[in-house]
Amino acid sequence: MIVDVSIDQGGCVETSRPTSHSDPVFVSHGVTHYCVANMPGAYPRTSTLALTTATLPFVERLAASGIDALRADPGFARGVNTIAGFIVCEAVAQALGMQASYREFGAAAQSA
Repeated sequence: MIVDVSIDQGGCVETSRPTSHSDPVFVSHGVTHYCVANMPGAYPRTSTLALTTATLPFVERLAASGIDALRADPGFARGVNTIAGFIVCEAVAQALGMQASYREFGAAAQSA
């Protein structure tokens, strides 16, 4: 089973397509898909609590250590799209046609 929570952003897998609450699932290649757009909107309190629980520790680390929190954790740094006027996510630079503005995180972070 695939539950595609980002279908309204283009989807997570090639076989995904938007569905609705009245017809929420379909089978493609033997795999059941649930791709209702804006699923979190159906349960705003629950989704807000889940998102806050997942993201607050990162916000707290940034607040406590600033950019050093990113320098110390390459996984955390991979979540950054821009820093010091540079795009540090190559896929974002490519998607926007702004490869000239792309720098690797480490090089851009030195400017910050």
